[in-house]
Amino acid sequence: MLVQVGIVGKPNVGKSTFFSAATMIDVKIAPYPFTTIEPNVGIGYVRIPCVCSEFNVVDNPRNSICIEGNRFIPIELVDVAGLVPGAWRGRGLGNQFLDHVRRASVLIHVVDASGSTDEEGRLVKPGTRDPVEDVLFLEEELTMWIYQILKKDWDRLVRLTEFAKKPVTQVLTERLSGLGVNDKVVIKCLEELKLSDRKLSSWNDNNVKEFAKLVRELNKPMVVAANKIDIPEAEDNYKRMVRELKNYVIVPTSAEAELALRKASKKGLIKYIPGDSTFEIINEKELTSKQKEALEKIRELMKKWNGTGVIQCLNKAVFDVLGMVAVFPVADERKLCDTEGRVLPDVYLMPRDSTILDLAKKIHSEIAEKAVCGIDVRTGRRLSLDSRLEHRMIIKIMVKH
Repeated sequence: MLVQVGIVGKPNVGKSTFFSAATMIDVKIAPYPFTTIEPNVGIGYVRIPCVCSEFNVVDNPRNSICIEGNRFIPIELVDVAGLVPGAWRGRGLGNQFLDHVRRASVLIHVVDASGSTDEEGRLVKPGTRDPVEDVLFLEEELTMWIYQILKKDWDRLVRLTEFAKKPVTQVLTERLSGLGVNDKVVIKCLEELKLSDRKLSSWNDNNVKEFAKLVRELNKPMVVAANKIDIPEAEDNYKRMVRELKNYVIVPTSAEAELALRKASKKGLIKYIPGDSTFEIINEKELTSKQKEALEKIRELMKKWNGTGVIQCLNKAVFDVLGMVAVFPVADERKLCDTEGRVLPDVYLMPRDSTILDLAKKIHSEIAEKAVCGIDVRTGRRLSLDSRLEHRMIIKIMVKH
């Protein structure tokens, strides 16, 4: 299973452009609400420095891509149709949209930082809509969606805990399992809100809502893509978002610029590695004066913001917010290859706190059954099966024969 990232936000903020830029899949992009009805699903990539450069070897990637010492690791992206106020009540295409984000481990909230779309996603004069309001609106929609899931069956949940004597943690975890909520999240929420020792029958609506809000924060963490950063009004709004939304990672983004660069690169007009802070024109004769002008504007934008923000958003979501680590397993620690001689063929994204044994299970159940320890290839140290993995580790798993 790939890590799944949901691309969310109100209509017409550039979600589909962001998705297209990240996946190079052509999707409907139009300046009106509900362009996306069914979710678009595609493969995007996070980028890390590949360990091949460090060891001066030529690698043979199998489950990922290596470009000039940069390893691109696949993730699944879901472009969810635009949410409008009241979606949790079923307004617009409401609950259908919310259902599409169920499996996502982390969300990227694409926000129109220029303030040129109203709360419904209709075009307005740049600077007239407050993007901070858009972030708060989406928070509320997702919180109320979880609240509604709990309240719908609340009486039954109370009976299960008080008459069937089922533990509160178990009952709440089962109710929220469709969202991918586990018992650790439920326990943490109960403890933080000091609800662990209280009967469900004593909870008021405010308790349920606070619980739903904390579940959302832990279970559906968000990165904010401050999109349309190329529009003049966006810069001040972005700075204010950073000041006012301290709980969020906020990335200045121009999905349109990234999409233009990907298309120009595909046509062989420029050399651009996604995530770089600049690009090189390699076929100037093929460019029209308008294209040259547009590319120079993009170059200035990238210089100012250190890139277009698209790969940065994906990296922040997967590595900073989710805390995933990328690990390279090998069978031969001297040649850095697998059993078939392929050098550094695979890299796995593992959840934070994963162990050597978790990595063995990810590779193959038989390897996990026979695993006795791991070897940290960089240091040559032997590691127990419960040793935690670290980012960009190269690991050999020793098995009993």
